[in-house]
Amino acid sequence: MVAPSKKLVILGGGESGTGAALLAKAKGFEVFLSDKSPLLVTYRQALTVGGIAFEEGRHTEDKILSASEVIKSPGIPDSASIVQELLRRNIPVISEIEFAARYTEAKLIAITGSNGKTTTTLLIYHLLREAGLSVGLAGNVGTSFAAQVIDNPKDYYVLEISSFQLDNMYDFRANVAVLLNITPDHLDRYDYDFQKYVQSKFRIIQNQTADDDFIYFAESDALVTELNRRPLTARMWPVSLKDKLQAGGGFLENGRLTARSHGQECSIAFDQLPIQGPHNAINALAAILTAQAAGLSCEQIDGGLRSFANAPHRLESVTTIDGVQYVNDSKATNVDSVFYALGSFDRPIVLIMGGVDKGNEYSQIEPLVKEKVKGMIALGTDNRKLSEYFGQTVPQFYETQSLKEALQVARNWANPGDVVLLSPACASFDLFQNYQDRGDKFKAEVKAFESSKV
Repeated sequence: MVAPSKKLVILGGGESGTGAALLAKAKGFEVFLSDKSPLLVTYRQALTVGGIAFEEGRHTEDKILSASEVIKSPGIPDSASIVQELLRRNIPVISEIEFAARYTEAKLIAITGSNGKTTTTLLIYHLLREAGLSVGLAGNVGTSFAAQVIDNPKDYYVLEISSFQLDNMYDFRANVAVLLNITPDHLDRYDYDFQKYVQSKFRIIQNQTADDDFIYFAESDALVTELNRRPLTARMWPVSLKDKLQAGGGFLENGRLTARSHGQECSIAFDQLPIQGPHNAINALAAILTAQAAGLSCEQIDGGLRSFANAPHRLESVTTIDGVQYVNDSKATNVDSVFYALGSFDRPIVLIMGGVDKGNEYSQIEPLVKEKVKGMIALGTDNRKLSEYFGQTVPQFYETQSLKEALQVARNWANPGDVVLLSPACASFDLFQNYQDRGDKFKAEVKAFESSKV
């Protein structure tokens, strides 16, 4: 256990920062929290009740630079001037996950990847909870890991971890690490150097021992290339959609998910599960292997998979109107996500894409677009890249800055049996607050149209 240092400063007063502040206070630190933006009322109240000094709307450098250690929100880049000054002074900067892990003896299950990590995290948590294990959910989902560690200790924590969090994790050890895939994303935070992003993702396996498990997707090229450069001591369990793995791991064959690990083999009919598509086969296999590592039986795993309900905005079927299915995949904020979304349907698709481009390379989805997309609607303030790439590729192409207009066009193009799919491949900040806002507004517009048909 780490003895409290003299002063701990928290940068960022959201869910993770407030939780870290409360844990630090409980462990005897002198704590100060600083947020450059106004705090939400709930967090301000929690800090006040907890007797924690804080400021909002500014960063007072003297107070921050007097810290012995700093916990930084993942939303603050290392390039921020205050962080650069901390690093220049050799003041350690860590993440909430790193800090909270010091104060728990629980088994830690950590999930990362460019795509699929939320679904996989929620699925693993659901399997363990349904089996009766003492398990918490934290990281990018659930409530603060640090806050849970204070007075609600669990035997297991299932943690969704982003590359931004991994960047400030050093001694954290995952008993089970899941790395789903690595494709270009968030490159603006990594000097547009994909290898730096790859290295960030691989921090998920740092400090693992021979007693730990590493689960990974064997058809992610960047992942496997990096893996071949690194000696690992953890037990390795690949997941494949192409090969029938004989030495252990998980694979899809003849419509069945098969996972072999820890002396157990589970075989489950994939089409009987509430989540579908090749990307969800990967997610489910990773979750099954994790559940096996936690000692669950095949019967427990099968039952948990069947009762799972996925989070919103991830290939979420909204409704069917006049034989046309409307699907909200607003969480698809990169090209790889759209690739898996397109692969999930064997019917003609009217695809709504667009938003804030993050350096996307669309060649990955070009064959699927030509094969499946009967019409593309570019929804964003700057659609030039989509227009240049797909304007002459798809049979119908339309540009708009209005979601309502986009759906009107989609309804005109779609025939019974078709799919209208919102899968943007881009961030949402040009026209919406975030991907949730984009997805919620999409669902509301679809529902309004459905009501008008009654």
